[in-house]
Amino acid sequence: MEKIFNFEDRLVRFAGECIFFSRQLEKIFENEYHKNQLIRSSGSASLNFGEAQGTITDKDFIFKVSLVVKELKESRNSLKILDYIKEGDDSKRSKLLIEVEQLIAISSKMILNKK
Repeated sequence: MEKIFNFEDRLVRFAGECIFFSRQLEKIFENEYHKNQLIRSSGSASLNFGEAQGTITDKDFIFKVSLVVKELKESRNSLKILDYIKEGDDSKRSKLLIEVEQLIAISSKMILNKK
């Protein structure tokens, strides 16, 4: 994957890559559950950051970016479960796990910088 330096663009790409990854999962109940959760949480992280950009106060910004962190952690958890049960492409799953860790670190730093 090409390196993207704009945080919003990285969140959008992460959500999109989670969708592409999910499309490749075998259609069994367990995968469907975690696939749906991954798609919702990764997309929600991107959408919440869009809302954060429109906030007026630092308090509102911190709140919205805290939701981004929460959703990214949910995404990470779904990916970890899929990793544990060895579902999906190993290489793609590993890249998504690395990216979600970086996105969590960046968004957490944004919160610290606003405090």
